[in-house]
Amino acid sequence: MSAITTHILDATLGQPAAGVVVKLLRLHGDEHVVLDKKLTDADGRIKDFVLSAWLAGTYQLQFEVLPYFADAQRDCFYPRVSIDFTVDDLNRHYHVPLLISPFSFSTYRGS
Repeated sequence: MSAITTHILDATLGQPAAGVVVKLLRLHGDEHVVLDKKLTDADGRIKDFVLSAWLAGTYQLQFEVLPYFADAQRDCFYPRVSIDFTVDDLNRHYHVPLLISPFSFSTYRGS
């Protein structure tokens, strides 16, 4: 398992959001550098982001949710959800879940 993982739950349907593109970025100076890009699995999870270096700092997950909703012929207000978070302890695991619906989203610090 990677040091950073995520999963997406479609709160409207009460099921995982499979096939969503998620990018992992790290803030380097004033710009975000893409570290990896994956698709959520059938359970809406990404367990294996690849990190060339595990460093403290600010990271971002970008969830491309518009295609997910478009494929289901559902409207969507937020085409992309971006979540910034701080990695300050390199001995911890960072799990960042996302709950989505067509017109809202929520996140929390997972375990």
